[in-house]
Amino acid sequence: MKVTSSIKVLYFVVIINFLGCKRNQPETIKIDKKPNILFILVDDLGYHDLGITGSTFYETPNVDKLATEGVMFTNGYAASRVCSPSRASIMTGKFTARHGITDWIGAKAGKDWRIRNRHDKMLPANYVMQLPKEDITMAEAFKEQGYKTFFAGKWHLGGEGSYPEDHGFDINIAGIDAGSPRGGFFAPWNNSKLKNKLKGENLTLRLANETADFISKHKDSTFFAFLSFYAVHAPVQTTQEKWRKFRNKADSMGIANSGYQMERILPIRQIQDNPVYGGLVESMDDAVGVVLKALKDNGIDDNTIVVFTSDNGGVASGDNYATSNLPLRGGKGYQWEGGIKEPFFINVPWLKSIKSSEVPVVSTDLYPTLLDLADLPLNANQHVDGLSLKPILEGKDFDTKRPLFWHYPHYGNQGGEPSSIIQKNGWKLIHYWEDGREELFKLPSKENDSENVISQYSDIANNLSNELLAWLKEVNAAYPITDTEFDANKRNQYLNNLVNKKLPNLEKQRLDMLSPDFKPNDDWWGSQVYHD
Repeated sequence: MKVTSSIKVLYFVVIINFLGCKRNQPETIKIDKKPNILFILVDDLGYHDLGITGSTFYETPNVDKLATEGVMFTNGYAASRVCSPSRASIMTGKFTARHGITDWIGAKAGKDWRIRNRHDKMLPANYVMQLPKEDITMAEAFKEQGYKTFFAGKWHLGGEGSYPEDHGFDINIAGIDAGSPRGGFFAPWNNSKLKNKLKGENLTLRLANETADFISKHKDSTFFAFLSFYAVHAPVQTTQEKWRKFRNKADSMGIANSGYQMERILPIRQIQDNPVYGGLVESMDDAVGVVLKALKDNGIDDNTIVVFTSDNGGVASGDNYATSNLPLRGGKGYQWEGGIKEPFFINVPWLKSIKSSEVPVVSTDLYPTLLDLADLPLNANQHVDGLSLKPILEGKDFDTKRPLFWHYPHYGNQGGEPSSIIQKNGWKLIHYWEDGREELFKLPSKENDSENVISQYSDIANNLSNELLAWLKEVNAAYPITDTEFDANKRNQYLNNLVNKKLPNLEKQRLDMLSPDFKPNDDWWGSQVYHD
């Protein structure tokens, strides 16, 4: 009996010690409570607009730290070269040709395109003008699983009846139909979903503070928070202090006499030396620091998945010619790498298997990835064009041979052409709708998408072209049509004006902005804060 009792005592001691050890394992915390999700989306941020991705001009210590703590996907892509289609793909897990939002909502299409007086050869395709109600958005998927859902910032996926609160978000701060901040980046702004508090308040920091406040109030629940900055989209604005900091930095680095060259159609920026844009990028980084600090201060950073990415490439042409994406070719609106390759970081605190991945991934993958990481059921019928990246994050095998598709049957404000893309097995083929010509690039492209190798690899090009066109037919894609009123003489005159007038004006504006006495207006876009 003594031996038996001793064995029983020893048995219970072992069990108690084992359970005690298990309580000290971080996995137990994760099992007890589903992880929170913080999704940070920056508008128009280029791949090389961060220190961590190679910029020596912009300063982004908070985003850089986030990237080093998580996994950097060095071949991460947006689903479109412009905003609304890309955002719809994030929300639905579908490529743009499938959900039908193929251009930024509000862009002219069909015969209305002629109003732009660009005299293009084609009339852009019509497109869906709001996020389809039949789609189950990422927010709805998390809400169905008991998550508190929060949205702050740019929406641009429809007007009344198609706001964030109509697509699964419990709380909507500043999300309306607008694609840019009405009233600019300093209060008072004109936004029905965001009250004005202080004159001169910074919009980017306000959105971060609203998100931080939500995090603090819901630290004991489980949440899905989507922080969608209006920055760094136009209007490109900053404070006098930040302008001066980056103006002096540009001066110390050496100000080049010329900052632009001609792309196929429009001038394109070659140098990262815009001091106003530098300040705008830094404000975004400051705001990221605010929300990451809120996670840590509330003790939930070890149970919160953080995603950071952008909706399209940096604006190097059109809009405000704000940045350079070199060595990537093009930028926002363009069909080349500069238009679709993005910063793409995921930090899962309890997964530290790898630090970076070269596997090509796309923003449609984020929907199933986040569900999978939260151990929630996937919905393959919804996020049909996305794959869970959880295996990559865990250091496991992943399907690297799947095709990725882009479809943009429109003309970009930035100089992009109506075209569709397939990327597969390290090759990228671009099909142009004006004349049916195609370009083939071997990735990574050492010549910045300027070395078209289609003549050397015609068999590969034919196979990719057939697969692309078959997929577009399968998803019932919309296409541009020939403009029967096209006038070649008017088109040539338009192009000549870009070279002879637009380009010199841009060079002058750039140097003016870098001059020591630059002053955009009397109050620096209203950036001075006034307290009542």
